Amino acid sequence: MAKNTAPAINIGISEKDRAAIAKGLSHLLADTYTLYLTTHNFHWNVTGPMFNTLHTMFMTQYTELWTAVDPIAERVRSLGHPAPGSYAQFGKLASVPDAPAKPPKALEMVRILVQGHEAVARTARSLFPLADKAGDEPTADLLTQRLTVHEQTAWMLRSLLEE
Repeated sequence: MAKNTAPAINIGISEKDRAAIAKGLSHLLADTYTLYLTTHNFHWNVTGPMFNTLHTMFMTQYTELWTAVDPIAERVRSLGHPAPGSYAQFGKLASVPDAPAKPPKALEMVRILVQGHEAVARTARSLFPLADKAGDEPTADLLTQRLTVHEQTAWMLRSLLEE
């Protein structure tokens, strides 16, 4: 019986570049998922006079992050590589730290989320030159979309910390 094998990937991006881009996207996926978990955790655990505002804001943010993980993972797959999907893998790949074991005060949650969104933006931005050089427009477009979201969200959260 003949073995069924998929044809080689021939999308105009070299295997070396596809592997490097997939590796970078895996870091972005891990950062995004870790930030999603932290944001959801803060949604559940926020207290204080800003409860309603932050509870609602965090829900909007974690929903956006949850929606973002699938296109990132599917882009990794489109490049011919497996997408990471375990806590262990995400822990090794993420530059965003895990949520604190004890929920912090509301404004400290905001500070942590600002730092998280800025970290994810740095991860996305660091991959952009490689995607651009390889002519990987779908990845470049995805990165541009993610940068827009993370930079805007960091700004909005940062605004809550101004006096």
